Parts: sequence; structure tokens; C-alpha cells
Amino acid sequence: MDPVILVLNSGSSSIKFTLYSGDTVQLKGQISGLGAQPHISLASRVSDTRVDRQLSADEGRSHGASLAALLPVLEQELGGRSVDAVGHRVVHGGVTHTEPVRLTAEILEDLKALEPLAPLHQPHNLAGITAAREAFPEAMQVACFDTAFHRSHPWVNDTFALPRPLYDEGVRRYGFHGLSYEYICSYLKQAHPELYKGRLVVAHLGNGASMCAIREGQSIGSTMGFTALDGLPMGTRCGQLDPGVVLYLLTTKGMSPDAVSDLLYKQSGLKGLSGISQDMRTLTQSDDPKAAEAIDYFVFRIRRELGGMAAVLSGLDTVVFTGGIGENAALVREKVCAGQEWLGLEIDPVRNEAGVEMISTETSSINVLVIPTDEEAMIRRHTERLLGSVAAGA
Repeated sequence: MDPVILVLNSGSSSIKFTLYSGDTVQLKGQISGLGAQPHISLASRVSDTRVDRQLSADEGRSHGASLAALLPVLEQELGGRSVDAVGHRVVHGGVTHTEPVRLTAEILEDLKALEPLAPLHQPHNLAGITAAREAFPEAMQVACFDTAFHRSHPWVNDTFALPRPLYDEGVRRYGFHGLSYEYICSYLKQAHPELYKGRLVVAHLGNGASMCAIREGQSIGSTMGFTALDGLPMGTRCGQLDPGVVLYLLTTKGMSPDAVSDLLYKQSGLKGLSGISQDMRTLTQSDDPKAAEAIDYFVFRIRRELGGMAAVLSGLDTVVFTGGIGENAALVREKVCAGQEWLGLEIDPVRNEAGVEMISTETSSINVLVIPTDEEAMIRRHTERLLGSVAAGA
């Protein structure tokens, strides 16, 4: 019988969940507004189960309480079957965790030590794990890391020009969104093997945004670095920043480290530049010139990094747009690709507006694709593989 696997992506105020039976999505949904106005929405793809309601303050007070509220729905959906394993997205795996792992108390302590490197994500990922261990005590718990895909970086793309002991301590470029990149590579290998073997740049554009240079499924370079702050501007994160700005904020402006952290992680990016919103949909619909400027800066950084990634790869064969913005914002794709004929890149405006998979023109020497990512599917695959390995060992 196919294993039942629950995939969880736990954030600060939400839990996204997907229930699989084998590789089939059985149920999908999310719990949002934890600690404020908690709400659960889900829909089954094999039964009539649908839920769309507010949770009580008690049900939504924590990750654990909200998962407990979800349990009766899962039990009804499973009809007597139990969850065999729970797969978790964990943003940071550090130096040592280069593959998905079965979670133990010791590994959880290792991951907790990485919280300062991903303060917007890691504590909440771990809160979801703690809640899942309580809710599903018999299920295997598996951590899948966003950093693992990038551990194949060459040393020059992994280090900073700092004293060597800092690199040895773990101050290095980790890269993120690895589960998304891994999924795109797996899709291309199956659907477009000739593109998979070439020089590929994937732009994962969303509230979090990064780009990755890939050759035959291996990460060669990434725009993100030591933390998920680096590289492209994001919804509320600044992206690339002169370190001297941080020193200035600390010394001349007298800001505390916590205040600087809040500024860089939560008040910057599209939100800070526009003064309107972090949501690209809102910005593209706004007549405010500051919204247009925020979009222009976002696009400028993508174009700049595209050139850098092409240099890392010594050329470019394929560009893939993915993520919420990459998949849905035709305007952003248009602006990124405009005037890139010198590079051999040209998109068809009709295809781009329609959002079909291949949006490059017939004469473009670079293939440009729009591919929806599926990090949950990648987590399920890793979790099922570990589940099978343990069963085989037993």
C-alpha cells in the first residue's frame, strides 16, 4: 500500500500542509493567522472534504494547537489509515546537513543553533517539527533543507574574502530555495533532458527571491549568501547591501542590532522602496510612481544577476522563471527580458502574457520557460525515500 506522507511548511504565522498517498495529492490547505486571526482552509482531491473557517483563539494560539485542530479532519480523510511520515521544509541545514535527514533530538539541537542565520524561518520551521512530533508520535519525521542543494558550490562561490578561520566556522555562502531549484531540475530532466544538460539559470521570484546557476542538476552559484538577506530585493528583505551601511546604522545612527535586523528583514525590499506594499500584484496595479520605481529596482537586480550567473556558467542556454512572481507576473518577465537580444534572449509577448511554458521566440538562442515549482512534491519524494530506506533496513 502507498505510504501516507504529510508535508508541512511552517512559517511564523502559518502552516501549509499537503497530504499525499503515494505520489497523489489527497488533501491540501493551510492554517493562517496564528496568534492573531487564525483561519483554516483545505480541500480534498479524492473526497468531499472541504473546510474554510475561522479557528478559535485557543485553536490558533500556536503551531501545536493548530495541528491538533487539523487532526480530526485528517483522521476522517484517511479512513483508519495513519500518517507514516511527516516531511518538513527546513530553511537552513548549515555545513553538515547536505541531504534530507530523519530527525532526532540531537539533530534538532543542531538546527536550533542555526536560528540566527535564518531568523524569519528557522524558529518557525522547528516549531512545526515540535508540533508534528506531538501530533504524530508514531510517524517518521524528516527534515528537508533549502541549503542542501547548494553544497555542490565550487569553493570560490562558497566563500567570502574574510579570514579563513571564519569560513571554517561556517561563515560562508549557503544559498537557499534549494528545494525549488531541485524540483525544477527534476522536471527538466524528465520533460526537457536536452535543457537539463545545458547551462541553466533559474529565477525563483516571490516574497523571497533568488537566482541559481545550474549545470546538469548541480548548483554552481547562487545570489543568496550567508543568510536569506543577500542577492535580489524581496518582499520585505533588502537583498544585496554594502556592509558599510550596516556599520553606519549601528554607529552613526545608533540603532541596536535588533532594530537593524528588523529594518533589513521586515521593512525593506519592495515594501520599503514603495512605501505601499510588499505584494507585487498590488504594486503592478498602483499608479503611484514609487510602486513603479520599486518594480524597476527589482527588475534591475534580476537583470544584473542574470549577467553574473551567465558569467559563472561561461554562457547561457536556458532561463526558467518560477515562484509566485516568476510564474504569474508577466510584466516582470517582460521587463527582465526586454533588450536582452545581445545575449541571444528574446521572448514572445503573446506567449509571455498567456504564461505558457515556453515563452521564448523561435529565433531566440536562449530558451525561456515558465515552470511552476513544487517544493512539497520534492519534500514528499525525499521523505518517501528515507521511509523506504528505514523499512529496508528493518
